[in-house]
Amino acid sequence: MTNVLLKGIEKRFGSVEVIRGVDLQIDDGEFVVFVGPSGCGKSTLLRLISGLEHISAGDILIGDRLVNEVQPAQRGVAMVFQSYALYPHLTVRDNMGFGLKVRKMPADERQKRVAEAAATLKLDTLLDRYPRELSGGQRQRVAIGRAIVGHPDVFLFDEPLSNLDAELRVHMRSEIAALHKRLATTMIYVTHDQIEAMTLADKIVVLRDGRVEQVGSPRTLYENPANIFVAQFIGSPKMNVLPADAAPLLAALPATLSPAESVGVRPEHLMVVKPGEGILRGKVTLAEYTGAVTLLHVALADGHTCLAIYDKQEMPEVGAEIGLKADARDLHFFDSHGQATKLRSN
Repeated sequence: MTNVLLKGIEKRFGSVEVIRGVDLQIDDGEFVVFVGPSGCGKSTLLRLISGLEHISAGDILIGDRLVNEVQPAQRGVAMVFQSYALYPHLTVRDNMGFGLKVRKMPADERQKRVAEAAATLKLDTLLDRYPRELSGGQRQRVAIGRAIVGHPDVFLFDEPLSNLDAELRVHMRSEIAALHKRLATTMIYVTHDQIEAMTLADKIVVLRDGRVEQVGSPRTLYENPANIFVAQFIGSPKMNVLPADAAPLLAALPATLSPAESVGVRPEHLMVVKPGEGILRGKVTLAEYTGAVTLLHVALADGHTCLAIYDKQEMPEVGAEIGLKADARDLHFFDSHGQATKLRSN
């Protein structure tokens, strides 16, 4: 059983605190994704787990072993970086087996492990090629294979798909998900792309300014965000968040909110109706046609703007006045501190 436990983890670079009291449990075999905006501390947290950075306070346990002072090579982890970091003068076979050779593993065992990893990653026919002869996706698979051959207890991925084009990213996402299913090994994955987080994770850890904002399954974070930050970070396009007194937003609801509180509704939960029939009313200022749907930008009378996804073939023209309707069950309510709250009855 290889779980990872973080207790009160802090990291400071001089006087700058970048990780602030993180407590987190990652269970054996889980695929956990750290997500958040640039500078939130997600890559730093991964490097602390790997041992590439030293913690300033707290404890890290991998399995039942305290690893605060254990060297990276002895922690039972393998890390895949954004940069492939392949040796250009070595073949795929030798790149994948290089770490084992350094550890003086017998040649027959080394070749066996390389062959097994190559079969898993569909690299069998590429073993005698050099990195310059490979595509970006193939190079990334070689980097993953180099991690697999060490039979680690925990895989760490630091934005491994960032250098790939959009189509290849989608393909590699599916390959990484399939790899996790086959290996059933604990994986921790860092990305700034919330779509990657939603599609890959068993559990998502949302970070901001070195702190954990919320931990949960993709569905939990989408349907029950703990605060406005999570609500707008998870989901694409992001959730609309408006003051509670915006337009006649709450006119049809049997409850009231104070003026300081906010109401959120996702663009995909807004239905376009006639101007007088919705809980919101405004003018279309921009229509972004994507094929399957159109993203409408709507200017409300009070100056706020919201987004709505329209899935009909004939879209409203720019300048048209429309109404927007939502099911009360799809509305989210936030207090004056931006934390999720229940709707108060009259």
